Amino acid sequence: MSRRCQITGKGVLSGNNVSHANNKTRRRFLPNLQQTSLLSDVLGFSVGMRLSTRAIRTVERNGGIDAFLLATPNRNLPPEALTLKRQIARARAKQQAA
Repeated sequence: MSRRCQITGKGVLSGNNVSHANNKTRRRFLPNLQQTSLLSDVLGFSVGMRLSTRAIRTVERNGGIDAFLLATPNRNLPPEALTLKRQIARARAKQQAA
C-alpha cells in the first residue's frame, strides 16, 4: 500500500537530517495517513479511505465526502477519488430523476 492520501495526493517527501556537526544524511518525511471511513449520504454506505489528517479536516469542513468531491475540480483529484466522484454523481442523478 503506497503512502499517499487518496483525496489530496499528498505523499512522501525527502530531505536531510542535519547533525550538530553539519553532517547531512537523507531522510523521508512521511504524511500523517489515517485509515478512515466516511459516510456517503448519496450512496448510503461508508467509504473506507486512507487519508491525511489535513484531508479529513478539509472534507469535514466542506460538509462531508459527497459535497467535497462534487465541489472539487477533476484535475485536482487522484484517480481513485475520481471513480468515487463518478459513483456519487450517478447516484445523485438517479435520486433526482426519481
